[in-house]
Amino acid sequence: NKFVFSSTCAVYGVPDRVPMTEDLPLRPINPYGESKLMFEKMLQWSQRIHGLEFVALRYFNAAGASERFGEHHRLETHLIPNALKVALGQKPHCEIYGADYPTSDGTCVRDYIHIVDLAQAHLLAMEPGKQGFYNLGNGEGCSVREVIRTCEKVANKPVKAIERPRRGGDPPRLVASPNKAVKELGWKPKYPNLEAIVESAWRWHHKHPNGYPD
Repeated sequence: NKFVFSSTCAVYGVPDRVPMTEDLPLRPINPYGESKLMFEKMLQWSQRIHGLEFVALRYFNAAGASERFGEHHRLETHLIPNALKVALGQKPHCEIYGADYPTSDGTCVRDYIHIVDLAQAHLLAMEPGKQGFYNLGNGEGCSVREVIRTCEKVANKPVKAIERPRRGGDPPRLVASPNKAVKELGWKPKYPNLEAIVESAWRWHHKHPNGYPD
């Protein structure tokens, strides 16, 4: 038997460098990252004591949609669906949390990965002989403002954004090096850039403006 765990890049906290490789120090700065790191440690103990085989996939920012499913949260906190809701006229604006980070435009930089590519990585991780920790991202860093501009481009509509104070526990830059997953798992993203990811999300939101039926 094998355990495939959905972990997170939040286990790294504020990374010493980007792109981020799996050998970086693990120093989470928020409860979410700390809880995932605790579970990773339990997996390692179970491996040592009981011989458990496991793979921990450290997600970067999951996004996008397929024809069958997309994002629909009653309280939406994710940037891309919120920006697309503005484009659809369902919200007056989206939020930028922090515009004074040490990045090119002052907003947080994140690495976005399509949910279909995440699912494929899980299937590959279940193959015999695959073990260990893997970063899952496209290796492309995009700022909050760049994400909003991409949503405007894809939807061909303006997206108003309001600046808010920083949120606690948000590192300035989180960008993956996916090289280990590519080499050892044979993983190859079908949606290798932000625009492709946003296009898939826009198609779903445009087709399902009210999300899933209750």
